[in-house]
Amino acid sequence: MTVNLQGVVQQPGQGSSYWVLGDLYTFKVVGEDTSKAYALVEITVQPQSGTPPHIHSQEDESFYIQEGELEFQLDEQIVVATPGTFLHSPKGQLHRFTNVGTQPAKLLCWVTPAGLEKFFIEVAIPVGEITQPPTVSPADIEKVIAAAPRYGLEIIPPPDTK
Repeated sequence: MTVNLQGVVQQPGQGSSYWVLGDLYTFKVVGEDTSKAYALVEITVQPQSGTPPHIHSQEDESFYIQEGELEFQLDEQIVVATPGTFLHSPKGQLHRFTNVGTQPAKLLCWVTPAGLEKFFIEVAIPVGEITQPPTVSPADIEKVIAAAPRYGLEIIPPPDTK
């Protein structure tokens, strides 16, 4: 990344990359680069992967689909998002996304204000350590659930199926 008086320039393929529960998160800009105004992450979501339902208490998230087909839930609304689709989820709204396609999907995610990127980095595996999507273990999921409250993030557990 190049930082100068003109701002930030990230060329294709640049940014800090991490595996978050099997998906690739590449940070194009973080809060330290934007006076904490926002962070921008490019996410490559593996087929049948995505996020659990969750609610942010501190930030809004906006998404722009670049490749693939993702199913988004925004409260009770379900939307199938294809390339060119934009979605905005204000803080306090339950939301999730899942790659419903057979190929990896790619999207941009803006987090406003910045700060949530620190959560992703805390629970992630740096790409330099593993070059292919890692298998997600129960310990990985527990790490996410344990860290979430420190960032004002509520993970919604699946409904009890008893």
